[in-house]
Amino acid sequence: MNITALRPKKRSALRLYFGKKYYTTKRYMQWMIARKHYAKKKQKALLPHSYFTHKTMLLRELKDVDMRLQYNKIINLKVAVSKINLIVIEPGETFSYWRTIGKPTYKKGFVDGMVLYSGSYRTGVGGGLCQLSNLIYWMTLHTPLTVVERHRHSYDVFPDSNRTQPFGSGATCSYNYLDLQIKNETDTTFQLCLEVTDTHLKGEWLGAAPSLSHYEVFEKEHQITPAYFGGYIRHNQIYRKKFNRRGVLLEEEYITENHALMMYEPLLSSLENNR
Repeated sequence: MNITALRPKKRSALRLYFGKKYYTTKRYMQWMIARKHYAKKKQKALLPHSYFTHKTMLLRELKDVDMRLQYNKIINLKVAVSKINLIVIEPGETFSYWRTIGKPTYKKGFVDGMVLYSGSYRTGVGGGLCQLSNLIYWMTLHTPLTVVERHRHSYDVFPDSNRTQPFGSGATCSYNYLDLQIKNETDTTFQLCLEVTDTHLKGEWLGAAPSLSHYEVFEKEHQITPAYFGGYIRHNQIYRKKFNRRGVLLEEEYITENHALMMYEPLLSSLENNR
């Protein structure tokens, strides 16, 4: 890993503006000329077999974060879920998070929410949608679907308060150049089901045929090291084990590695978890 790449870089507002324009335009061009078959069909009838379910809490008390932004996040999640829920991915098709949702705008019903930015946060239209991309990515790791594009968080902003998943098991998103793309390289049709309840964001992957295996996702090599430019960097590797129906281990697969600049003191994480 190149630690220098994690060092915060100061860029002018002009450079940031044109940089974002460049990458969003590049993504639009990729969508137009790519030979991928993007999933776009929805089906009200649910596929019969469940592959994996998961849910995450909608509201968390985060230090120095206005709760109003989290309530706005729920509005944004409901709008985004309405565009993705029940989408079907046929064999050979690719699901694109941003191609399916579209650009978050006020006109479409999105509101200002919390957007992580350079180790801190700010407000922005559609803020909070990372919770949805995180959920979809985590669920997908427990299926035979293939993640062909995923971006990790460069900053570890908040301590591990009641964390139930390994560090770095999410997928950050930013319209439209930080996308989450999932390809169906199997011979089975899959369907993504999502729901925003009063308390949780819930999701489930369904399939046309029963699952022949199940997965266990875990981390290795977790460590926190000091950075030469100040602060600490958190590292780990994500793996998964694949089991057959009888529980026999078939293989252990490397998924990805994560490196993130911590925005809090490492000891704080332990203190939060012991409260």
